[in-house]
Amino acid sequence: MTTHDVPARPTGLTDTAAALDTGTTTSVELVRDALARIDASRSTLNAFRVVRREAALAEAAEADRRRARGEHAPLLGVPIAIKDDTDIVGETTAFGCPGDFPTRQHDAEVVRRLRDAGAVIVGKTHSSEVGQWPLTGNPTYGHTRNPWSREHTPGGSSGGSAAAVAAGLVPAALGSDGAGSVRIPAAWTNLVGIKPQRGRISMWPHPEAFHGLTTHGPLARTVADAALLLDTVSGNRPGDLHRRDPIRVSDAVGRDPGRLRIALSLKLPFTATPRRLDPRVRTRIAALSTTLRDLGHEVILADPDYGITFGLDFLPRSMAGIHDWASTLPDPSLVDPRTRANAHTGKLLHGLPLRAARAAEPRLRRRVGRIFDRFDVVLTPTTATPPLPVDAIDGLGGWATDKVITAACPYAWPWNVLGWPGVNVPAGFTDDGLPVGAQLLGHDDSEPMLVSLAAQLESALLWHEQSPARWW
Repeated sequence: MTTHDVPARPTGLTDTAAALDTGTTTSVELVRDALARIDASRSTLNAFRVVRREAALAEAAEADRRRARGEHAPLLGVPIAIKDDTDIVGETTAFGCPGDFPTRQHDAEVVRRLRDAGAVIVGKTHSSEVGQWPLTGNPTYGHTRNPWSREHTPGGSSGGSAAAVAAGLVPAALGSDGAGSVRIPAAWTNLVGIKPQRGRISMWPHPEAFHGLTTHGPLARTVADAALLLDTVSGNRPGDLHRRDPIRVSDAVGRDPGRLRIALSLKLPFTATPRRLDPRVRTRIAALSTTLRDLGHEVILADPDYGITFGLDFLPRSMAGIHDWASTLPDPSLVDPRTRANAHTGKLLHGLPLRAARAAEPRLRRRVGRIFDRFDVVLTPTTATPPLPVDAIDGLGGWATDKVITAACPYAWPWNVLGWPGVNVPAGFTDDGLPVGAQLLGHDDSEPMLVSLAAQLESALLWHEQSPARWW
């Protein structure tokens, strides 16, 4: 397929919904165009594992008929992608793993909510195996590549969703975040990525995911688009272990956040492997801090008190989650040896270590939360380095892999332990054109404040006006 055969990239989520509302396009046209872009980029970008071609076109045609009858829903007819850890009826859920998986008989709760809003799910995007690594690629499915540089990863584990949005294949996509898996790929592809408060979004058919570490989250080019998608999928159902009162974060877009006290924290949370902040990232975070001061906020160097034992709460929960998921695989012998090793570790950490980790969380929340006695928001780099090469962990053993990924991504995982919300905002580019990002981190239920601040930054930095070269 040539460049001239493929339609131009879509606008954002809110713009696409508005175009459908005004009748300037149809869902069938939008979905057909999205499928053409996906097809043209599969051999290079490799963002999708599953493409729902016939089902999506049929759903788009039904959306157009519903509009013709005068029906309305927030995303009626808008094409969306979801990560391949999320069930959709009639499709398999591989979560980055090889094997012959059964088709799912029921939609996940987030998919049900997307359908209720009228969205058309065009496909399922690639992930690293069981979401373990901040790169997306393996021998079974190949590497997913960064739209800004095909030699680099878009991040992970929601790398396929981030690549699809950044390259303009779809207006927005859903990912999941258990150690930064929405925020890291958002940082490395110049996107907005929101990890909401634990319990904001149902993880059903699971009462919780990865023992409370993981939540779904949106990836989009603008704050308004990410907030709209978050509002669309938020909510609980019977059986959810974590529940929150409803809030509407879209209302915070464009609202003045007021003058905020912001703690700029460059300190790396303790890990057992060497790590340092790359000077290229430090430069972009400093520039973002200057912008925040220019907007009237007070930005002061200050660090949360993570302590040296914080990781002991994360490790049992993450490894036990890998074990839980790996135990459902059709053939565990097919997965990466590192996955099998982590699953074995997770089996050993079930029981007392896992119970102790869960019991320690309230104490950690009190200790880290003391910074919010003095500040409204914590600002940190999202990652310690720019995007890694696509093959940065290929062929490595477990310890060597851990050294690579913890050196690149030490900043995001503590907020998964605490369950609090965080928003990645684009922080610009290195001199060689690689995106980096910053985290806006808050306390319980602070998504509206974080979204308001992120939208204010967007109005100053206009990151959504920058797009990578076309991939077809």
